[in-house]
Amino acid sequence: MKKKAKRDLEKTYTKSEMIKKLRRLADCLENDKYFAIQIAGERIHIPVSAVFNIEHERSKDEEEVEFQFKWKRDK
Repeated sequence: MKKKAKRDLEKTYTKSEMIKKLRRLADCLENDKYFAIQIAGERIHIPVSAVFNIEHERSKDEEEVEFQFKWKRDK
């Protein structure tokens, strides 16, 4: 298996695009199916076994909430 390069990307979506992605995500979670999403040209498959967490960050002039999914990759 080819080793994937480390990366950290961020993409901004419109409100309607985000609603569609969240709806697809919820459907996958409810039906115990993996969630697939394309990020910067790479197709990512989030497995059913992924762990979910929500992170909150605060600085002097802004706040951020991140919905995160973590899983171990196959070797």
